[in-house]
Amino acid sequence: MIKQLLLIALFWVFSNAATAIEAINPRGLEIVTEVDRRDTGFGDVQMDMVMILRNKSGDESLRSLSMKTLEVVGDGDKSLTIFDRPRDIKGTAFLSFTHPLTADEQWLYLPALKRVKRISSSNKSGPFLGSEYAFEDLTSFEIPKFSYRFLREESYQERSCFVLEFIPQYPYSGYTREQVWIDSERYIPVKVDYYDRKNALLKTLIYQGYQQYLKQFWRADEMVMTNHQTGKSTELINKNYQFQQGLGGRDFDRNTLKRAR
Repeated sequence: MIKQLLLIALFWVFSNAATAIEAINPRGLEIVTEVDRRDTGFGDVQMDMVMILRNKSGDESLRSLSMKTLEVVGDGDKSLTIFDRPRDIKGTAFLSFTHPLTADEQWLYLPALKRVKRISSSNKSGPFLGSEYAFEDLTSFEIPKFSYRFLREESYQERSCFVLEFIPQYPYSGYTREQVWIDSERYIPVKVDYYDRKNALLKTLIYQGYQQYLKQFWRADEMVMTNHQTGKSTELINKNYQFQQGLGGRDFDRNTLKRAR
């Protein structure tokens, strides 16, 4: 989820950063730029989700939640996630402001403590509420946050894909690199391998059941994150997508965290 930059000074920084990246690997940058172009303009979207946590033995626990996302021109997306079940985490809310060139901002409201906790930049590699998703996995994709290297083309699940390497350019990432498979026809990610700080394969994210909305925007019905080092996994089932509902900045104010239900 990549936007136009608002200020001339910010645009200058981004242009020079993009030029440096392009000099290293122009094809990788061209592909991710097209991915962004095709997903720009959705405005806002909200959906319901089911989170299924599985341990190494296959035992499951379920959570239900909802998520709202606001596309921001000149900055990264804003998102608000609210947990509804089970009872012990009902009302827990997570607010995220993604930024292309500066540190992301994230807050977590814990109803049991009745307080809002800010997630520090150095903590974003930690697990999100016991899931296999890290806090940094829950931010929108912004081009300047990575450098890119085109690796190859290959078939994945009977679809032709570009395989790219993403290298995080922001501090405190839990990953040294990501390998991303992008459907070469629809320009959407279908698989991501995450490598830890020792450059060992840590996790794999698989996107399944893509549907197209408003004749343009592709969204996955299922996302499965598997941790190869622990044997645990977290599945997200996404449903009831609703686009362009008139959401605005006030729907993502920090004060909304305490009012989340």
